[in-house]
Amino acid sequence: MLLESVMMIWFVLTAMAVLYVAIDIRHTPENPVMKWGFVLITLFFGPVGALLYIFGCRKHTPEEHARFIAARWRQVLGSTMHCVSGDGVGILTGAVIGALVSLPFLAEVALEYVLGFGFGWLIFQALFMKDMAGGSYRRSLESTFIPELLSMNCLMGGMVPVMALAFRANPDAHDPTHALFWFRMSLALMTGFVVAYPMNWWLVSNHLKHGMMTVPAPAGAKPMKMNMKKGAMKPPAPVPREKIITAAAISFIVLLVGVGFAYAVR
Repeated sequence: MLLESVMMIWFVLTAMAVLYVAIDIRHTPENPVMKWGFVLITLFFGPVGALLYIFGCRKHTPEEHARFIAARWRQVLGSTMHCVSGDGVGILTGAVIGALVSLPFLAEVALEYVLGFGFGWLIFQALFMKDMAGGSYRRSLESTFIPELLSMNCLMGGMVPVMALAFRANPDAHDPTHALFWFRMSLALMTGFVVAYPMNWWLVSNHLKHGMMTVPAPAGAKPMKMNMKKGAMKPPAPVPREKIITAAAISFIVLLVGVGFAYAVR
């Protein structure tokens, strides 16, 4: 079948892309959590993830890297990638559990949301990035909650319709033991990435989320300015409460529209 051939090519390319990124990114002066993020995003997105790494991050010296990632779109790429890679682990876990125990649609979506948000916020954001909050996990939790919430809402709002509708007539698409399940989830994660990107642009523009980070050169090398310095994360720039409330409302609308549409036509 054509679909089986497409999936075979996709998964072969994914394996090659993950291997390439995992090896090459060791030489890129990025924060370790961002490196893991790009490996995960390539695992989720296949060759598309490798292209995002090449055009969005791949420079092997601190000086080149700092200049390369200065572009706003690359900063937002890093922010969105960090969100999707962390949240994606929890969402996929929820999708597998939901499929294995045959949860109803809304219950499965709720489980995916809770696990995705929990893993993304508690671990990938607050824990792994606590050095940016002066080493305090509590302060890191506080500073990352709203940005993670807004980004997660948009990510799930984009993902749920694809998860519910893609290949819905094929039972293999809802069985984690079949390749079609994982192909469907890859398509859903990529769609969620696209939907979450504009919200991450707003968050980065208002200094509520980080973008990319450049690790400084070893001692004795030419000095440079880092994009983010360890322990130097300042409180978010004052953003009017009304703007945050508006952005939050938009994110919840995106989530509700995505879930509502999927539930209505599933």
